[in-house]
Amino acid sequence: MSTAKTFRICVLPGDGIGTEVTEAAIAVVEAAQKRRGGFALSLDHHIAGAEAYRTNGIDMTDETWRAAEDADAIFLGAMGLPDVRFEDGTEIAPQLDLRFRFELYAGVRPVSAKRGGAKMLSDPRSENIDFVLVRESTEGLFASRGKGEVLCDREARDTMVITRGTSERLFAFAFEQARRRKRIGHNNKVTLVDKSNVFVSMAFFRKIFDEVAGNHPDADVERIYVDACALDLVRRPWEFDVVVTENMFGDILSDLAAGLVGGMGFAPSADIGDEHAVFQPAHGSAPDIVGSGRANPTAAILSASMMLNWIGHQQSVSQCLDAAQLIDDAIEAVFAGNQVRTHDAGGTSSTADLTNAVIEKITASQIN
Repeated sequence: MSTAKTFRICVLPGDGIGTEVTEAAIAVVEAAQKRRGGFALSLDHHIAGAEAYRTNGIDMTDETWRAAEDADAIFLGAMGLPDVRFEDGTEIAPQLDLRFRFELYAGVRPVSAKRGGAKMLSDPRSENIDFVLVRESTEGLFASRGKGEVLCDREARDTMVITRGTSERLFAFAFEQARRRKRIGHNNKVTLVDKSNVFVSMAFFRKIFDEVAGNHPDADVERIYVDACALDLVRRPWEFDVVVTENMFGDILSDLAAGLVGGMGFAPSADIGDEHAVFQPAHGSAPDIVGSGRANPTAAILSASMMLNWIGHQQSVSQCLDAAQLIDDAIEAVFAGNQVRTHDAGGTSSTADLTNAVIEKITASQIN
């Protein structure tokens, strides 16, 4: 009789190509689970997003919210459609609601040149790009979502919010990420990105960072302004290890960073709190390529790997960690061997081509 623990995953494919890349990611996760064994997954699919709002007048039902809250992890494809908006002009984005409702304060955006994509920089050191950007995901300028105001059609206002409690948790998370990465050969460095020379809120942000950094004397600490960081992400991205910043800055810089390694199709992400976490590709729903087979599933597959890794650490299940590593290794092997090249990277391989190639690598892998 099997004693493998079963983890409940709330699956929200969402809109546009979200359904296509979700299907690919789930197929890869199931292949890794089958190859490694030692745990099981129960997948609970629900409809949510802009199309759900257009059809039913609500983007996430109470039932879906309960399923998300009860799940061990949430996997999301892509949400939002450019022609479906609220009355105030903003897009339907329940992925943001998930962050606020479940206090998912740490937005994790890994950036690696080893996981496919075109080489965007001519410097040979760009092959060593491998860092993690951690953005605060519930405060900053995003705290004004749904709360901004337009005064007499002459002036608009949004407010930046930085709190001590959330910032302390964010920075502790960033230093923990650096500590874990040190075990696999990285240099235990944390870079704070802010604009503390201009904004009081950012000076407060830096003050809290310095206090938390004092608890980690073994870590290498760097502090730079956001404009200088934008420059350095192009000039010396291989020198970064863990980068931590405010919500809006992180939203912008993470897209820039994705561009260094091939684009949004290669950009996985997670939004993590103390008890809940959402995993999703960082790209949008791309309705213009739906059904064409051109969607790049790499970001979704790597996001699913992050999900298994998080479950493994949260639940102390080493088999989940092993399965996540199987996926990462398979992705790297597929692109290293030039087996496939997706359309966004200048190739002709389809969504299914890449998915099948990764599954083949996983199936043929050796289990230690």
